[in-house]
Amino acid sequence: MPEAIDPHLAGPLADYADLRDVELRKSLEAEHGLFIAEGEKVIRRAVAAGYPVRSVLLTPRWAEPLADLLDTLEGRVHIVDDAVVEGLTGFQVHRGALAAMERLPLPSVEEILSGRASFPERAAPEPGIRPRRVLVLEDLVDHGNVGAIFRCAAALGVEAVVLSPRCADPLYRRSVKVSMGAVFAIPYARMTDWYVGLAELREAGFQTLALTPDQSATPLDRVAMADRVALLLGSEGDGLSSRWLREADEPVCIPMSPTAMGLGVDSLNVVAAAAIACHGLMRAG
Repeated sequence: MPEAIDPHLAGPLADYADLRDVELRKSLEAEHGLFIAEGEKVIRRAVAAGYPVRSVLLTPRWAEPLADLLDTLEGRVHIVDDAVVEGLTGFQVHRGALAAMERLPLPSVEEILSGRASFPERAAPEPGIRPRRVLVLEDLVDHGNVGAIFRCAAALGVEAVVLSPRCADPLYRRSVKVSMGAVFAIPYARMTDWYVGLAELREAGFQTLALTPDQSATPLDRVAMADRVALLLGSEGDGLSSRWLREADEPVCIPMSPTAMGLGVDSLNVVAAAAIACHGLMRAG
């Protein structure tokens, strides 16, 4: 079992600095190709998905539950007290264990849609299996929402997620934490060009359905779905862009209660909408 280290040894712990500073973390993690996994369950899921471990930072009480993993990480395990963890990260880490992980190369949208993407040791479709039900996220900026949507998509059987260029990072710490590691269980890719993004989906044979709160759109459970369907979800505030709404094959909605509509409750938050829509998408599939 690793020994506790000098709490002032900052070098090996730089990966964990100021985890609440979003802009700092985005630049730091992009520069060093890393992300942070928080909590025993999430760390184990990241390791099982094939992400290499740079280091682990934990408090003494988590040494025993993680002993089997820590024994394979000689020289990369740092055991410190709660005050040191809080001082480094900027907040109290309730789950008591953090791991700095190396990012894997992200496949292209074409590789994901064609089934040519490979994921070493990852619980994802084997190469050659083309996804039939895909979720497409346009410009969601809240990391917690992105993580929660990945959890919904993975739990309900959606086979892949495509992100617009400006969508929040699924491997940002809060996304990973909220998803409970579901970001490791479902293949995803990021568009390089938002302007032609839907054209790429159509070329791959996908019917594109644009989810909107507009109740004049076709209810999702009444849509005649093709063999391959991509469901588009828009940003937390404005929803889908007018361009994507126009370009999609069909706008669809989740029917709302007329009584609630009369009282001004005319929409769902994006995570609730995603959960309902994923269920409808997979049920139809």
